[in-house]
Amino acid sequence: MIDRLLAFFKAPEDHETPLPETDARHALGALLVRAAKADHLYLFEEVQQIDKVLAERNGLNPVEAAKMRASCEKLEAEMPPTEELATILKTAVSDAEKEATVAALWKVVFADGIEHENEDELLHQIEAVLGVSPATAKRFHDEAAQT
Repeated sequence: MIDRLLAFFKAPEDHETPLPETDARHALGALLVRAAKADHLYLFEEVQQIDKVLAERNGLNPVEAAKMRASCEKLEAEMPPTEELATILKTAVSDAEKEATVAALWKVVFADGIEHENEDELLHQIEAVLGVSPATAKRFHDEAAQT
């Protein structure tokens, strides 16, 4: 009983949540979070869009998607450069999934209704790593901008 009481009073940093396994699903989530934060803002609309993408792509209910996003937020903050996250996806998913990833990333970027130069640069970097052609990426950009 004393141990439980002492554990209760430990500093929050003593209770770190472990990082999720860096699989393709979590790499996608971390990239979505990174894209949303590229403009140095992380708005509710972007969080909603990330949850929607995670739910649709992984067959999750809203609560499960929010929990996965929270794990991906932690992963994104601790992860190496964007190229390494994108490389995880590149080696683990099909070409169709790579394109779906780029489309989802553009939807997150436009979720707040504003496109920033930092977001463009980040997404072009991810597109190049994933091997999505500039023409295809431009189509996804334009589709996301119109929704």
